[in-house]
Amino acid sequence: MISDASLYSLAIFLGSASMLLIVLYHFLEINAGDGKDATPLSSERKADALPQKAR
Repeated sequence: MISDASLYSLAIFLGSASMLLIVLYHFLEINAGDGKDATPLSSERKADALPQKAR
């Protein structure tokens, strides 16, 4: 049977590993390119993305 100390160590390890994977996922998702044909939005298109009240 698993002891309390090993269960505690396993929980700490798995929790730490999951947090690191979440941070890595978000880092990669933010820095991922949109593709070769992606063009930045013009100021006109950025203004269209805002609701009327925020303009």
